[in-house]
Amino acid sequence: YLVSSNLAEVLIVVLAVIFGMPLPITALMLLWINLVTDGLPGLAFATEPAEDDVLNRPPRKPDESIFAQNMGIHILWVGLLMGAVCLGIQAWATYVGNYKWQTMVFTVLCFSQMGHAMAIRSDWKSLFQQGIFGNIQLVGAVFITFLLQLAVIYIPFFQDIFRTQSLNIYELLICLGLSSIVF
Repeated sequence: YLVSSNLAEVLIVVLAVIFGMPLPITALMLLWINLVTDGLPGLAFATEPAEDDVLNRPPRKPDESIFAQNMGIHILWVGLLMGAVCLGIQAWATYVGNYKWQTMVFTVLCFSQMGHAMAIRSDWKSLFQQGIFGNIQLVGAVFITFLLQLAVIYIPFFQDIFRTQSLNIYELLICLGLSSIVF
């Protein structure tokens, strides 16, 4: 979760520079994402209940890389997907003259990571097979992160600090829809 999220964060900054685009997120936004979007769900993953058939699976080899069993491919794929979606919304919003493009990129990145957190609770079962509320701490962390992100977007005090703008319902729905691609 953390490695793929951080890969997306690095990619959007590096690729924006390479393509001559304005920086998609500020340093403070990046810090916010690393503390809140990565931190709360990351802690909640520690409370994930063991799956019913976990003892029927063979153990991982002690010398096996953490990138084995397609984990490296997953990290790369999700990081690239999140990065592409974020740069895509930036390119589209700047093309149509939407001055809120940076807030939109920030929001898509945050919400994409929340969707990813919910989607990867198991390598074997989908979220719907496990039950959405199978890890109530993770659901709570995602919900709190969602509310905190909305606060950063809509509360003037936080807008001044993070340099965000209020998104209208249409813009917010675009961000939610694009974020769901990662899920």
